[in-house]
Amino acid sequence: MEQPKGVDWTVIILTCQYKDSVQVFQRELEVRQKREQIPAGTLLLAVEDPEKRVGSGGATLNALLVAAEHLSARAGFTVVTSDVLHSAWILILHMGRDFPFDDCGRAFTCLPMENPEGPVEALVCNLDCLLDIMTYRLGPGSPPGVWVCSTDMLLSVPANPGISWDSFRGARVIALPGSPAYAQNHGVYLTDPQGLVLDIYYQGTEAEIQRCVRPDGRVPLVSGVVFFSVETAERLLATHVSPPLDACTYLGLDSGARPVQLCFFPFPQLSLFFDILHCMAENVTREDFLVGRPPELGQGDADVAGYLQSARAQLWRELRDQPLTMAYVSSGSYSYMTSSASEFLLSLTLPGAPGAQIVHSQVEEQQLLAAGSSVVSCLLEGPVRLGPGSVLQHCHLRGPIHIGAGCLVTGLDAAHSKALHGRELRDLVLQGHHTRLHGSLGHAFTLVGRLDSWERQGAGTYLNVPWSEFFKRTGVRAWDLWDPDTLPAEYCLPSARLFPVLHPSRELGPQDLLWMLDHQEDGGEALRAWRASWRLSWEQLQPCLDRAATLASRRDLFFRQALHKARHVLEAQQDLSLRPLIWAAVREGCPRPLLATLDQVAAGAGDPGVAARALACVADVLGCMAEGRGGLRSGPAANPEWMRPFSYLECGDLAAGVEALAQERDKWLSRPALLVRAARHYEGAGQILIRQAVMSAQHFVSTEQVELPGPGQWVVAECPARVDFSGGWSDTPPLAYELGGAVLGLAVRVDGRRPIGARARRIQEPELWLAVGPRQDEMTVKIVCRCLADLRDYCQPHAPGALLKAAFICAGIVHVHSELQLSEQLLRTFGGGFELHTWSELPHGSGLGTSSILAGTALAALQRAAGRVVGTEALIHAVLHLEQVLTTGGGWQDQVGGLMPGIKVGRSRAQLPLKVEVEEVTVPEGFVQKLNDHLLLVYTGKTRLARNLLQDVLRSWYARLPAVVQNAHSLVRQTEECAEGFRQARLGTSCNLQMGAEYLGPGTSLPSAPPQEACLCWASA
Repeated sequence: MEQPKGVDWTVIILTCQYKDSVQVFQRELEVRQKREQIPAGTLLLAVEDPEKRVGSGGATLNALLVAAEHLSARAGFTVVTSDVLHSAWILILHMGRDFPFDDCGRAFTCLPMENPEGPVEALVCNLDCLLDIMTYRLGPGSPPGVWVCSTDMLLSVPANPGISWDSFRGARVIALPGSPAYAQNHGVYLTDPQGLVLDIYYQGTEAEIQRCVRPDGRVPLVSGVVFFSVETAERLLATHVSPPLDACTYLGLDSGARPVQLCFFPFPQLSLFFDILHCMAENVTREDFLVGRPPELGQGDADVAGYLQSARAQLWRELRDQPLTMAYVSSGSYSYMTSSASEFLLSLTLPGAPGAQIVHSQVEEQQLLAAGSSVVSCLLEGPVRLGPGSVLQHCHLRGPIHIGAGCLVTGLDAAHSKALHGRELRDLVLQGHHTRLHGSLGHAFTLVGRLDSWERQGAGTYLNVPWSEFFKRTGVRAWDLWDPDTLPAEYCLPSARLFPVLHPSRELGPQDLLWMLDHQEDGGEALRAWRASWRLSWEQLQPCLDRAATLASRRDLFFRQALHKARHVLEAQQDLSLRPLIWAAVREGCPRPLLATLDQVAAGAGDPGVAARALACVADVLGCMAEGRGGLRSGPAANPEWMRPFSYLECGDLAAGVEALAQERDKWLSRPALLVRAARHYEGAGQILIRQAVMSAQHFVSTEQVELPGPGQWVVAECPARVDFSGGWSDTPPLAYELGGAVLGLAVRVDGRRPIGARARRIQEPELWLAVGPRQDEMTVKIVCRCLADLRDYCQPHAPGALLKAAFICAGIVHVHSELQLSEQLLRTFGGGFELHTWSELPHGSGLGTSSILAGTALAALQRAAGRVVGTEALIHAVLHLEQVLTTGGGWQDQVGGLMPGIKVGRSRAQLPLKVEVEEVTVPEGFVQKLNDHLLLVYTGKTRLARNLLQDVLRSWYARLPAVVQNAHSLVRQTEECAEGFRQARLGTSCNLQMGAEYLGPGTSLPSAPPQEACLCWASA
């Protein structure tokens, strides 16, 4: 389905709190632009927060300044000017705080979903979902301005949320429904009936929340999404030059300003809503706004309080007169991504699902995955058992492994699998991390309980048990984890130095934490090894995480499992498209491993269809690498440099042919034009394999010796044209033997005559005389072949007389590779040569099957002139063989339609050797006359050359594009329905089926032909 028109973003900014992550996330934005998730012209910027705890309000102001600065520079200004905002659509995405369950934050948390409609195969992160929502659901229709979106929540928004932008000014918040109970730990909006925001409550009292309840019993939750009009954005931008708000921006810090944290409620970083927007709420007074103090700000911090009060006063002056309205999306949903492992696992699994969710993963023993579990971007080899409610992400594991219920396991590679053998995990979160310590890359692991709290208040636990029980079980002591002056009430998981990051003598593994799960019987060896390691707390670990290495590792594992998928899809002959995967490999810079895998599949294939499809996929990779800059994909494929690999394929040595193709391919990768030409030659190689498969039709070609006609005696063969009512293209190899084809056809005379014919006779001269023309008495092209060299171009369809030359070869009259001269062959067998004339009274490229039927008449006439007779069904298969020798390809529907009389259904099964079976369709009396009364042949003057269309059809089929696969099956099914309509004389049904099956526009079915010279129309009267 075509993607609706979305917002053409001018700038997209992703804010992040760590300086060393800027380039990492910049690349992630650029990758998404290459995937066409982001418009090609959008300016992409990853921007670090000026200070780690500057808050979302400060981060928004800084991002807005950076966007305005870049747009000003692009427009040729020498200073920052807000004028550039008047024609800009800006999207600011905030990464937010660290997340216990993903090293790259909530934005890059992978979700168990796929996008089968997407042009590029890729993992779906929360960021991708939010980009889609902002671009195609919330953003469309909005005027120029600034959208700000947090990435710390999971959103669901309907395709048309019904937001009106008429007479809009000021700022607008997007609210989603939630229960009053959920609102007790979140923010809610209080509005008037017109949607004007009166106040914003965070963790409000029961009375405050009840005031916000809507008629549906739900409350409008603060969803993390807000839009600023150009006027409001200009007002906000103006604050960057005035202290103390100048300290929220990089320009202010570079100018020596003191950092400021804007905050109004217990969340120091939620200041976008509880500072900037709160001052715009209708019921908020200046006094209440200015005196607000966060609980952690002590009474003695008078200087800081005054500093913050000055910042809020500046916001009040600039923004107070700007209206704040709310758009309530009643059918959407909102879920904040908390630090609760139980809630996180619930968001990634479907408890009531009948089976496991397996997304972008290859699992050898899927039956071991429990219902309600989830596997994302994993390679699971051998017996890996996963319990209900558990999640595996970014893991390459080798069994036997048993992960019980309620677990999250991420970031483990095959080398770590051994540590999991022989134990069952349950209600645990085990993660592998890429680290950079003093410039050195390394691995670290963290292990926590599903029920452990990440809060600093309340009774603490570790591995789902109180600290005291943990100490007793393991021998770990409080001083191992915290400073000696830390009180027991202050023991908390984020600050506990639990996790080894460096061992003095060996590499670390999951076993360096898993020992804590059991009472130790090793004499304390594991405890001593743990104490000997350099350990960090979770808080200390965060700045040491190497997010570039993490994302690179995830990308590498994704493509490793994707290569397994590609191999399986090809070898199992599945109707799944690999083109999205091909685009992913090319656009993310790793096509070579995919090419190597395709080579291996092609070389080891026992089925020519598998090998041909693998070669077609190689051609697709090369075409994608050219990025549309190397010319047309279709073109010639007979460059001498490629003849050596082609010769191997022609001789049946598939492995040597594939190896030689790869060697030659490496010489053609330097620029787009060469890539496209190489792609054409790979398609040419595939055509060799198709030709060999189709030539299996020779099994059904037989002749019977009869009396040889005398010299000079003409043998004439004439045939009608054909029209097909349903099923065209399903007869085309490889569809004909991979899917199975069915075509309903009709033999028709034109102006009362059979318009296609051939005549042949023996002549005394040991030569071949060829003549081609519109009628048998007006031959316009005359060719004389006196030696074998004159026949060498038989496989070049555009060469003069190529079809006739191929007919002599396929009829066995001439052996073009024989050591005997042409004259010797003719004299020895026939005592002389032959003269062959062919004609057609139909326009060239009429689309009425002329070339195939002409080949049939030529073969029939030649065989009889050579003293042989060939049956009609054998002749149908002989034409298939001839067209492969001629290299035009093509299917069997034309010769079935023209060589067999009347109305008939031709069928081929999904198997080799390729055999065509024809069934005559018996129709009621008078039905044929009714057809004659209603069918009209119209001359349009526009040609349709089958060869030009065939390559597109084959390319689409080998790519297994979903629409093409679906319509190919529909063609076969509708043919049978259409034939039944003919049997019952239901003309309307028959014609409607034909139009629906074959004349849909491009993109909705197998590629349809452009208007052709001869067009069959249905006359209603």
